Amino acid sequence: MPHSFGTRARTRHMFAKKFRQHGLPTLGQYQMPVKVGDYVDIFANPSIHKGMPHKHYHGRTGIVFNVTKSAVGVRVNKPVNGRIIEKRIHVRIEHIRKSKCQKEILARKVANEQAKVEAKETGVQVNLKRTPKLPKEGYFLAAAGSDGVITTIQPLPFSDLV
Repeated sequence: MPHSFGTRARTRHMFAKKFRQHGLPTLGQYQMPVKVGDYVDIFANPSIHKGMPHKHYHGRTGIVFNVTKSAVGVRVNKPVNGRIIEKRIHVRIEHIRKSKCQKEILARKVANEQAKVEAKETGVQVNLKRTPKLPKEGYFLAAAGSDGVITTIQPLPFSDLV
């Protein structure tokens, strides 16, 4: 069956707002501080048609390279035929969210700096590298009987009754 190939084709759920979330964006969205080098998530707001990104970029994370009065330039990686191309797109501020992808890295950086200062004061060497989760420590399980004697159970020998 033939279907359309428009810019908003097959975006029925992608460009739909959630229940009781319809309407225009809040003023805080327009006052969001964005600087060059920030990580942002491109999340198209279907109630604002101006400056809406293409459906391919919906949900992608990029880095801000330009800020204008009503829009933001974002560098986004796009896979094309097995290679990754860095695309530079301009999107209006309504379709941008601050990304939380760097939150854990920045928190670890602050904790590492604090650990360095404490290590310098105490003179104890501290390991700042991330380590994988180690296996659990081994332990001995207490015997089931209260006297501590282990009971051995033997199977009955087979007997043919025929």
